[in-house]
Amino acid sequence: MERWQGRVALVTGASVGIGAAIAVELVRLGMKVVGCARDVGKIQKLAAECQSAGHPGVLVPFKCDLSKEEEILSMFAAIKEQHKGVDVCINNAGLAHPEQLLNGKTNSWKNMMNVNVLALSICTREAYQSMKERNVDDGHIINLNSVCGHHVLPVADLHFYTATKYAVTALTEGLRQELRAEKTHIRATCISPGLVDTEFASRLHSDNPEKKDGIYAAYKSLEAKDIVSAIAYVLSAPPHVQIGDIHIEAV
Repeated sequence: MERWQGRVALVTGASVGIGAAIAVELVRLGMKVVGCARDVGKIQKLAAECQSAGHPGVLVPFKCDLSKEEEILSMFAAIKEQHKGVDVCINNAGLAHPEQLLNGKTNSWKNMMNVNVLALSICTREAYQSMKERNVDDGHIINLNSVCGHHVLPVADLHFYTATKYAVTALTEGLRQELRAEKTHIRATCISPGLVDTEFASRLHSDNPEKKDGIYAAYKSLEAKDIVSAIAYVLSAPPHVQIGDIHIEAV
């Protein structure tokens, strides 16, 4: 990980759960991490904790609503002005609404598409352009996917969410192909976890806590640190090694 020390990583959805854990670990490893979310207060608290712990890197909180392209573009402009650009982009932000295909709300579907698919694509595009204009040839783009991006679970509340994660699978492979065609050594990786013990299920079933409890009773869950370990492994691979896809499920 030595070659990443002092370099800039963007982590979306960095206020809680997996995103927060990723941001803290990269700061511990010496990176300058721009952590973005709508709730910037939580990231500011994390930044203070990182500083108190004496980590060699720094966490830079940034308030950004990823469902709005203009806010994403403003964020990348600020990163360029203040930190030169992005070397690692970790598209972690994602959300689900329990909206079934037969009776779901269109606004909820749009929200999932905006964050899970469009924001990920916009951040990827802007990160690549940032790397290209600075001749960064060893950058890395990591997409947080899901096991739902590879097979359809018999859970009606997750079917539209699953469609967005199938899109992430396709987008990551398409990104790899385009990077290869550009003859760049920028790498693209997809991380596909199963159920992780975060706020995700609580938010999904905020109106029905019993459903959330049922999910954790039915399935063994991973911890955020398990996903962080996978990302550290991916970033620590030699520049000539591309780790394309990692599926992580609890035993």
